[in-house]
Amino acid sequence: MSEQFPNIDMDSPERIAEFVAAFYQRLLADERLAPIFVEVAGIDIREHFPRIQAYWEKLLLGSSDYQRHTMNIHRDLHGKQALTAEDFQRWLQYFHDTADAHFAGPKTERAKMIASRIAANMEKALHS
Repeated sequence: MSEQFPNIDMDSPERIAEFVAAFYQRLLADERLAPIFVEVAGIDIREHFPRIQAYWEKLLLGSSDYQRHTMNIHRDLHGKQALTAEDFQRWLQYFHDTADAHFAGPKTERAKMIASRIAANMEKALHS
């Protein structure tokens, strides 16, 4: 895992996979967020990780493997259980903390900026 090399960037599929694994390890240990992912969304982690990895590869590396519409997915989830401002803030804090603990560089900074926009845009869209 990259924690031994904190100055590597999220600039390859392998490093993005490392990030996704570390990030979800934190999310799934959170007493508020874990049930949203596991019980409400009913995600299968083995299927979810490659999708999330493909999503971040698309955003950071220009890959075209991810073709799903994330807003619709989150609208459906919000219909099952309201996602709160605190949920988005916690998600974003875990994202930033994981990135900062394991990675550094331009792609990592871009990922944090994108994650901040995603959290703000989803929260706004779901609560308007």
